[in-house]
Amino acid sequence: MPQFEHHYADQLGGFYTALKPTPLKGAKLLYHSEPLAQELGLDASLFDAAYREYWCGEAFFPGMQPLAQVYSGHQFGVWAGQLGDGRGILLGEQVLPNGQRYDWHLKGAGLTPYSRMGDGRAVLRSVVREFLASEALHHLSIPTTRALTIVTSDEPVFREQPERGAMLMRVAESHIRFGHFEHFFYRKQPEQVKQLADYVIAHHWPHLLESETSPARRYALWLQDVVERTARLIAQWQSVGFAHGVMNTDNMSILGLTIDFGPYGFLDDYQPGYICNHSDHQGRYSFENQPAVAYWNLHRLVQTLSGLVGAEQLQAAVDAYEPALMAAYGKLMRGKLGFFTEDKQDNDLLTGLLSLMAKEGRDHTRTFRLLSEVEQQNPASPLRDEFIDRAAFDHWYQQYRQRLQHDGQDDVTRQQAMKLSNPRIILRNYLAQQAIERAEQDDISVLTQLHQALRDPYSDAPQYDAMAALPPDWGKHLEVSCSS
Repeated sequence: MPQFEHHYADQLGGFYTALKPTPLKGAKLLYHSEPLAQELGLDASLFDAAYREYWCGEAFFPGMQPLAQVYSGHQFGVWAGQLGDGRGILLGEQVLPNGQRYDWHLKGAGLTPYSRMGDGRAVLRSVVREFLASEALHHLSIPTTRALTIVTSDEPVFREQPERGAMLMRVAESHIRFGHFEHFFYRKQPEQVKQLADYVIAHHWPHLLESETSPARRYALWLQDVVERTARLIAQWQSVGFAHGVMNTDNMSILGLTIDFGPYGFLDDYQPGYICNHSDHQGRYSFENQPAVAYWNLHRLVQTLSGLVGAEQLQAAVDAYEPALMAAYGKLMRGKLGFFTEDKQDNDLLTGLLSLMAKEGRDHTRTFRLLSEVEQQNPASPLRDEFIDRAAFDHWYQQYRQRLQHDGQDDVTRQQAMKLSNPRIILRNYLAQQAIERAEQDDISVLTQLHQALRDPYSDAPQYDAMAALPPDWGKHLEVSCSS
């Protein structure tokens, strides 16, 4: 049985409300991630019916001390004041034999003091979507929270219509967000801001305690790393066509993790202005706006640390964002294009291809995957038939082939590398919807198959052909809201 500690509860008094989950009636374990369970050293027997109550918030593993965190934040660019864990309970921190620590956080766990107008619940639809998205990003090597279990019940939860209530056991190194710092800054509690910064550094950047004797320099180096982690995360999102949908400051992880999956979406057709949240009427969180929004959010975090770090150091830290973003994005996109070296024309080639894709609505994932099959000496391309404007494509392709030849890399080596940069399988909305519809009937067969495919996103295995196919027309027009 796993053992837990509760450093957050012990060291951050006043940062939470001690609270147990409110169990769902008739709750049962529907599904769990076997690979994550193995990574966490959990025995398979823990997922038998005899341990049902541990996944439903009715019983607790040794050392757990449930609590709801308080934080605040800017939502859609507007200060929203106090927020907090409105439907989630932090249960405790598992410590693995290698010293790694993981928060276990139960979502959909009932009302808390921070629920505001909500009911503290989650529906099966949203739980399945978060489970799949976190697994999809993890296996694309994108930092993210993870999902361990899905619990469901017949107790109705009301959204646009009655739906089945559900819970998700979420696992992450930390659930601390930009909004935690904002909460105490706007309440004019600088000692709590310092306490939180010290806690985060001690638990996640301990090397700074050993190497830096100057507190101001320690805080500055820590902040710069937060900035650079965030930049790298956004670069990774952009490279695979992932849109988060609700990049509020309370949904920004201090560790640079993808957190709080709601109305997210992976691009089908390449549309830079893609808005995955139908509640985002102004398009603030569109796909192309994500880099700028992350920068804006970092400015809000930087502001909260003005009592710990000098103005020049704060500016230097936030100024590290754009170079880190461009360096990470450039490296990722050169990998997707198959370039082993850097060249001044690389950006023009990338921009040219993206422009063609946007003009004709070409599928983001399929286009780059087909590009991985190009042979530099062959004037015929598997991509050509994807485009209506053949002349425009031919002009671009001629320049692209010349660039590949200039690189001097053989086709086999390059194609293998490109296929590890260009996934074949992504979590398209319609695939998630199919898994949801079956799960609502207690049938986990589609969820199981999709989960397996998402764990192997670069595979050419024929058993994944259906999940690698282009979406049907109805699948491109699914509307997803924050309640999702």
